Amino acid sequence: MAYFGTWVLKHWYRRAPSWLSLLLLPLAFVFGVVAECRASLYRYGFIRVHRLSVPVIVVGNITVGGTGKTPLVIALVKALQAKGYTPAVISRGYGSDPHHEVTEVTPQSATADVGDEPIEIVSATGVLMAVGADRLVCARHLLMRHPNINVIISDDGLQHYRLARTVEIAVFDAMLGVGNGFLLPAGPLRERVSRCGHVDAIVVTGDETLLPPAALSSLQHTPIFRQALKPTLWRNVATPEMARRLESFSDETNVHAVAGIGNPDRFFATLKSLNIAFTPHAFSDHHDYRAEELAYKGAKWILMTEKDAVKCRALADASFWSLTVESAIDESLLTLILRKLRDF
Repeated sequence: MAYFGTWVLKHWYRRAPSWLSLLLLPLAFVFGVVAECRASLYRYGFIRVHRLSVPVIVVGNITVGGTGKTPLVIALVKALQAKGYTPAVISRGYGSDPHHEVTEVTPQSATADVGDEPIEIVSATGVLMAVGADRLVCARHLLMRHPNINVIISDDGLQHYRLARTVEIAVFDAMLGVGNGFLLPAGPLRERVSRCGHVDAIVVTGDETLLPPAALSSLQHTPIFRQALKPTLWRNVATPEMARRLESFSDETNVHAVAGIGNPDRFFATLKSLNIAFTPHAFSDHHDYRAEELAYKGAKWILMTEKDAVKCRALADASFWSLTVESAIDESLLTLILRKLRDF
């Protein structure tokens, strides 16, 4: 399954369309028609859009795969808390129990109940957070139980049109861009690139933008901001109180690196920038690890992302370390968001 997931992503994110993508184009056309019809039904009032008593910030993407949403949500939560707001976060909770209508997240929650990224967000910020199949229900649940909440952040809710939003932010990975530019299942797009011409801000994770010129021309009126992810330290997965400096593993041998995220190459590139020699192991996004998968022969150290660490806590020993990464929210983006919140 891990191999299948990475294999499909390689087809989607090739610059030139692959044979598989071309074969799936008829299905992509049908997907696009259905997606546009659904959006139009909400846009023109045929399906009701529900508004909350507090402003809603949506942080999402139009592509499948990792874009850097989670670090941005964490940075946004911290920035709003520093400004005196009491934010809360809602999410679908990918991989969570579909039978739970609403589940509040704590650092001790099980990934089977709430997913991996929600635990990462709550552990980093202490924010109130709920996951469930219906984000509107999650938001109402939090507002009823915690009336001091004055802003809701919807993690990965760009296509959840049922919930009205005050601010929309679309996130892209600079290394991946929009891939081959095709809609699902021929490519990675959930919606057409033109959808981002209607959001309030675009955030690009990384130093360069791989959006095609035609896409950029259609987005000329949407402000684009950069997100740089800065590694800060290593934290032991089994004993999180234990930390090591970034350069700790630069002279080590028998190092294995694990990444079950949307774009494993970004993590591997970060390790190379830290002068770490390692054997890479890429898994599909949200992969549920088993102990035997991580029993690498002769391994002295196993390095992973914070998202992977959440799922490996019960499997970890002293050799498992996760990389803490921080995103500093762009001040201009924060100014835009605060202005929208004040005008709510």
